[in-house]
Amino acid sequence: MGTPAGIVDIESKHSVAETIDRLLDLCKSKGLLVFARIDFAGDAARAALKMRPMEALLFGNPKAGTALLVAAPRAGLDLPLRALAWEDEGGTVWVSMNAPRYVVERHGLAEALIANLAPGQALAENAAR
Repeated sequence: MGTPAGIVDIESKHSVAETIDRLLDLCKSKGLLVFARIDFAGDAARAALKMRPMEALLFGNPKAGTALLVAAPRAGLDLPLRALAWEDEGGTVWVSMNAPRYVVERHGLAEALIANLAPGQALAENAAR
């Protein structure tokens, strides 16, 4: 199964929790807001269900995101930015997120607004290294 259109998958050299920890630290160091950290596997375990490790981080910068929301309110479906760290069947950890171009095209935003989203992907790439 390949990566669905509009999604960026980045292979991580770290565990799911460590990848999200690293991304969280990078966000804080850049002055970004961290809105939520969701531990899907932990929530599943509390419901007596099993799944491979999976966590999400919702983060952003109102100075970057507001322009998108003003131009296209439905962009709020894709904001704040979210990165999903997950472990596949083979034990490889991935960070997945919406591709900046996909968000811009999906909401009919000006091409220049890709620059408001691209730093989020760069942070996820750095966290995965």
